[in-house]
Formats: sequence, C-alpha cells, structure tokens
Amino acid sequence: MPVDSARETDVPPRPPWLSRFLYPFESRFIDLEGCRVHYVDEGHGPVVLMLHGNPTWSFLYRNIIRGLSARFRCIALDYPGFGLSTAARGYDFRPASHAAVVEQFVRALGLERVTLMVQDWGGPIGLGVAGRDPARFRALVIGNTWAWPVDGDRHFERFSRTFGGTVGRFAIRHFNAFVNLLLPAGTKRRLAKEVMAAYRAPFPTPDSREPTAVFPREILRSREYLAEVAARLPSLAHLPTLLLWGGKDVAFREQELRRFEATFARSTTVRLPRAGHFIQEDAPEEIVEAVRRFWSARMEVS
Repeated sequence: MPVDSARETDVPPRPPWLSRFLYPFESRFIDLEGCRVHYVDEGHGPVVLMLHGNPTWSFLYRNIIRGLSARFRCIALDYPGFGLSTAARGYDFRPASHAAVVEQFVRALGLERVTLMVQDWGGPIGLGVAGRDPARFRALVIGNTWAWPVDGDRHFERFSRTFGGTVGRFAIRHFNAFVNLLLPAGTKRRLAKEVMAAYRAPFPTPDSREPTAVFPREILRSREYLAEVAARLPSLAHLPTLLLWGGKDVAFREQELRRFEATFARSTTVRLPRAGHFIQEDAPEEIVEAVRRFWSARMEVS
C-alpha cells in the first residue's frame, strides 16, 4: 500500500506543461530529509520500482507503466532536482546521495519483494540500494547501464571529461544541452514536441540544470561509490535478472552487457536491436512484453 498520509506532503497543482494525456498518473509526494520527492504509484500486484537516469525523470517510464500496471504495482520516483521533485538546500546531486534518498524511499513505503528496473544512472543508484539490502529485492530488470568504476576506459573518460568539464558544464547549465542535444541523440524514434517539452520544463534556468550537470563529472569522480556498488553485486547474483539491451546505444556497449551476463548467472537477455540509449522511449512495447514473458517464465513458478 502507498505510504500513509501522515508522511505525504500536500500535492500541488499539475504543472501546465505536463500533458494529462501523456502522463495520466496521480502525483504523490513524500518528504525525505528536506527533499520533496515526487513519485507515482499505479496498479496492483508485485512491486516494480523504476529508476531513471540523466536528464530524465519518471515521465520516461510512462508507457511502461501504462503497459504493466494492470498486472503490477508500478512505482517510479524522481530524484531530488529532477522532474517534479525538489532538493534540500545544500543537496549535492551525486549518485551516492540519490541512492540514499531511494533507500529511504523504499523503507518509508515499506516495499518488499521488489523487482528493480533500472537504466542509465538508475543502474549504479538502484543496484547500490539493492546491494545494501538484498533481502528486499526479488528480481532485477537492467537496461543499458553500468555498475562499476570506469576509470581507465577511454570511452567513459572522454565523455566524463568533456561534459563534466568547464565547457560541458557551461553548455548544460546555459543551453540545457543534456535535454536539447543528448536526449534526441540517444533516441531513434523522433520525440514529439510535447514529449520534449516535458523533458525540458523541469530545467528552466541555469541553476535548475545543475543536477544534470553533476552526473557527467561523477562518472569518474564517484569512483569510490561505484566500487562499493560493484563489490556488492555478488549479493544480488542469485536474483532472476532480465537484461534489456538497446543495440544502437553509443553509450553502453556489448562489453557492458557481457559483464552483466557474467555477473548474473540467472539472467535472461532480450536485445532491442532498433533502440538507442533511452530504451523506454524507443521500445516500450518490446519492454512491456519482455517483462511479462520474463515474469511468466521465471517468477510465477518461483
């Protein structure tokens, strides 16, 4: 059941830029250490907790929620500073801090036997949470992501230093570059203007874009946190795992997929050959079908 009303905050009016047709869900809010965290909680059944990356928010999962909520309880939150969530004063937007908020969120809602669905930064954030409390988790659905330090890998070092450096930060803060450039580049389907509006609107000013500017830098700077996540992956290796991999992603490659397959011995891989980085935008129907099949084949008999 959703968190009791004593822990929820007042629900503000829906922003005018957020289409009820595209995002027809009831918004909920909970205060966690000064952060006002927005989430949706739709459907009934086994819990599926969906975690986004950069520069997205729970809106990314709208079509997945539509497709699964008849059979699953679909919960998707926004990290502080993303989507409809607001951050406490002094919040640093680093992945370890987001993971701490997600961990508190899971406990506040009393979630158990959770199927964790992650992609992009949702991977190291969510797998970090699960690794610290594996008994709460029942299964994993892992999209294009990673969960270990990448220093020494020129592919990731180049990206982190480019977009996490002075020029990249300027472009992100002053031109909303992660939304305006990298989001369309990371999808193979053309995003409708209403969809792009929903991704742009949470970041109207340079200061509001700071959360999206922090993540690129942290690919290298959060090495200690990423090493902690990697060290705890073996505690999750027994969980049934569905790997969903976009074949046209230029960020996460075949070698990241192979490492996940080696880590999770009980994994099933479903390739999404026409999908780019943001698989939820490019292949929502395939993802919904893959989760349903995975659940029927692997979970209902367990």
